[in-house]
Amino acid sequence: MEDFRRTYLRLCKEGGVEVQESVLAQLQEARGAQGSKLDLSGQSLSADTCSVLARVFHQDTVFTELSLSDCMLSEEGAKVLLAGLCGNTTVKVLDLKGNNLRSTGAEVLGKLLARNKTLRRLVLEWNALGMWDESFSLFCEGLASNAVLTQLDLRNNQINHHGASELALVFKRNSTLEVLDLRWNNIGLLGGRSLLEALKQNKTLLQLEMAGNNIPSDTLKSLGQAVDHNSDRQSTLRESRSRTQVLSKEIQILKEEKGRQFVSLMDTIDRQREEMGRSSRSTSIHVGQLQEVLSEKKSALNSLTAKLQMVEAALALSEQKNHNLGELLVRTKTEKEEQRERQSAERKKDQEESVLREGKLLRDIQNVTETNMQLRNKVEEMERRCKSQQQQNFELKQELNNSTAELKLRLVQAEDRLEIEKRRSKQALEDMDGLRQKEVDHMSRHSEESERVLQERIFKLEGQRIQLEEELSKAKAACVTERAQAEEELGRVRSQVRLEEQEHAASLEEKLRSVRQSRQEVQSHCSQQKQTIADLQAKNGQQSIERDGLRRRIEELQQELSGKDQERLAEVSRVRVELQEQIGHLQAERTAQGGLKEKINALEREMKALTSNHREAMLDKESEISSLLEKLRLRDAEIQRMREDEAQRASYLQSAILTYVQGSPLGHYGIPKK
Repeated sequence: MEDFRRTYLRLCKEGGVEVQESVLAQLQEARGAQGSKLDLSGQSLSADTCSVLARVFHQDTVFTELSLSDCMLSEEGAKVLLAGLCGNTTVKVLDLKGNNLRSTGAEVLGKLLARNKTLRRLVLEWNALGMWDESFSLFCEGLASNAVLTQLDLRNNQINHHGASELALVFKRNSTLEVLDLRWNNIGLLGGRSLLEALKQNKTLLQLEMAGNNIPSDTLKSLGQAVDHNSDRQSTLRESRSRTQVLSKEIQILKEEKGRQFVSLMDTIDRQREEMGRSSRSTSIHVGQLQEVLSEKKSALNSLTAKLQMVEAALALSEQKNHNLGELLVRTKTEKEEQRERQSAERKKDQEESVLREGKLLRDIQNVTETNMQLRNKVEEMERRCKSQQQQNFELKQELNNSTAELKLRLVQAEDRLEIEKRRSKQALEDMDGLRQKEVDHMSRHSEESERVLQERIFKLEGQRIQLEEELSKAKAACVTERAQAEEELGRVRSQVRLEEQEHAASLEEKLRSVRQSRQEVQSHCSQQKQTIADLQAKNGQQSIERDGLRRRIEELQQELSGKDQERLAEVSRVRVELQEQIGHLQAERTAQGGLKEKINALEREMKALTSNHREAMLDKESEISSLLEKLRLRDAEIQRMREDEAQRASYLQSAILTYVQGSPLGHYGIPKK
């Protein structure tokens, strides 16, 4: 049985064919039942699976009964499978009910019957072998040349009067077929007459079922009489053969008994003569022989006593071993329970760790949010400083109204330096805004990646839980079947659990490493931002120092810059416009940040909605599976009801035939057993 399963798996692997789990399950059931029947009824077998099974059955020597009813075999699959069964030497019963076999199936069945030398019973109910006359004639040729088949079921095969004519030719040539079921076909009057003519030459058919074939009652009666005659002839022949065998055995026994009696009589006479001569000699030594026998009996009794003691010691030793084995089994059960408890505790611990990690990630997100708020506050502070600088510039402009016209060149140089410093500050602000935007994008991506990693971890944990439950059920089943297999399964489960724990620990370490790396990246970003802020503060200090120097210079040049009043006002208005544009840009960025926050909230809501939808979809799938199971149960009930109706109809038909036969002159012969 196990060799059959291993051969099937090996051939699937060699041919690149996908292994059907249903076939493996049936092989496992057949192995557990320790029988010689392989039941694949109701399994949808593909052409590739049929090819592999054909190669396996060609070499199989285990199964004697094969059931392939309602397997939805294709023409190609049936052809390959039946071709593989041609060389089989062990299968005696083959069930191909309800596979819709047509022309190709009929031809291959003919070849199977012509080549196979071990098949005794063939069930072909609910097929369509009689739809094509040429194919059915090939099937009948194979049946005619077969010399081992005794039972054939051709119910509901759409056989017409041409097919009946071919079967009539089979009756003339075949001498081994005893039971033939042709119910519920379309043989008609012509087919019935052909079969009746053929039965006049056939002497071996003992049972023929012809109900539901549109055959007149007189023809059916004649067919029944012909089959009854064959049955009576066979029964008479069997009785005569059995009587002949019994008589021959009795004659042989009498001859042997007479010979033995004569030989024993002669031996008795010889012995009496010898005893009369020895009686005088044996009397003297008889007493010595009796003493020797008595001593031998005593020695035998002593040896038996020693053997009895040895057997009792062996029995005690075996009882001790049995007790030890029972204790070992109890310890094994307790170890299994402890391992189950440890696994459940580890699962709980993993769940708690996942909850703690989720809380830690949420706290990290809150810290990042707080850092973002601090950066915003710093930006607002820089804006306030910029406004204060603008106010100071305005005051300087008012003071410069009274300056003289002699220091125009110095004023131009001072304005150029002031413009350069403004561009630098503007560039610094833009760089700071870019860094802040990059940090916000990075934190959003990091949060999304962390959520995705958490979801993947949850799925992995659920898969591991399911896998552990399946392995636990397998270990329980193996422990119930056999203790040795339980120990092997326990070792395998331990090694597998150990490997899974190592993989799980490695994955947890990898995730922890990634979280630490992300934390280091965030810390590096924070340090960069702090460094940038320190640089900006240093630049601001330098600017304040330069501003103080400029103020002192402006106090010295107040008398010289009085002529530049109008030009300075125009310059101030232009700077004011630029600053207003910068403020507008900053406000736009602030609104963009608000939009990003809204998008993040929308994504969180969408993720929650997707989670709820997924749960609803799972519930819908479970309800759909339950409804399908209910439909399957109803279908099984309907099939059972149809079978019961068919059995009831067959019983009615049998009772009617019994009543008819009992009322006929041939009633004393009886009816054939079905």
